Amino acid sequence: MPLFMIVERFRDVDAVGRRFRAQGRMLPDGVTVHASWIEPEGGRCFQIMEAARADELAPWMRRWADLVEFEVIPVLTSTEFWSSR
Repeated sequence: MPLFMIVERFRDVDAVGRRFRAQGRMLPDGVTVHASWIEPEGGRCFQIMEAARADELAPWMRRWADLVEFEVIPVLTSTEFWSSR
């Protein structure tokens, strides 16, 4: 299943935290989070997500669009990349 690196830029980190604590990630069915990191200053979050297609991320991004800017980058594992060369 395809992997995506998601870079989130928080417009209001405190509001993001409140919503996350109250409602969780709000992921649609079929989308899995493998790992998530937030930079120490709290301005950006980096996630590895899995979904059959990039458009399956759209409902989740709409739920956060008022507080977060998204960059979606399709990625391969190193093994996948090098085995296809």
